[in-house]
Amino acid sequence: METKELLKKVRKIEIKTKGLSKQVFSGEYHSAFKGRGMSFSEVRSYQYGDDVRNIDWNVTARTGEPHVKIFEEERELTVMLLVDVSQSVQFGTKRQFKSEMITELCAVLAFSAINNNDKVGVLFFSDQIEKFIPPKKGKTHILRIIRELLDFEAEDSKTNIAQALQYMNNLIKKRCICFVLSDFIADNYEQALRIVARKHDLIGVHISDPVEEQFPSVGLIRARDAETGRIGWIDSSNAGVRKRFEEWFKEKSETFESNFRRTGADVVHIRSDEDYARALHRFFQKRINA
Repeated sequence: METKELLKKVRKIEIKTKGLSKQVFSGEYHSAFKGRGMSFSEVRSYQYGDDVRNIDWNVTARTGEPHVKIFEEERELTVMLLVDVSQSVQFGTKRQFKSEMITELCAVLAFSAINNNDKVGVLFFSDQIEKFIPPKKGKTHILRIIRELLDFEAEDSKTNIAQALQYMNNLIKKRCICFVLSDFIADNYEQALRIVARKHDLIGVHISDPVEEQFPSVGLIRARDAETGRIGWIDSSNAGVRKRFEEWFKEKSETFESNFRRTGADVVHIRSDEDYARALHRFFQKRINA
């Protein structure tokens, strides 16, 4: 992409997503995440009304009197965006490609984070770790992230979510808010999810296209598998073919849901033809009311 065209697209996304994050999501983001990141402050004598779960049993045993650990809200959180850049997200049949929606979602989340003085980092992944942008603050940093999202070309075409999660977990030592944005057309990432969810606040953002949910009957189609490169013919007028495709997609979606739910992580489902602002609003409200 030429520099002039790239900067024009960056500016367009900045205007759209920055305004949305500031006017709509800034307060919701703060309420949903601030207070969930707590750091140890001190130990003091137990007082009536203190949460018994915070009792420091070592100090209590040593002094003979009950003491509790006091925690304070971390003033600064780190948000990590794990972005699927495999070939399967380079697909769209309605308003936009899945990759384009992922870019806008990342921009909204990033601007919401810096509005609350948090740091944002990004990890691009396919079947390998494609690129890591360390967490930082500031508008210049967010614009760099948007430029990368718009212009990045992955070296590999397939998807390995487990590797991305393991890499992030080894790299980010402090507890962070971790968004995984993908279509989750992948397998064998449940164990990595469990490990990451113990340490970090994990949210899976599942992006899909309406055709994946309900395959249309449009006759004979010459199709290419984006991740394997295989080319073949699909008879979409065959009800059995459509049913198998829809069942395959349903299975992948349900696997995503169950994998994340079992670890206690949150999930967000967004279709590429839907208003993602509504989906994010529902997610933030759910977190606030939890």
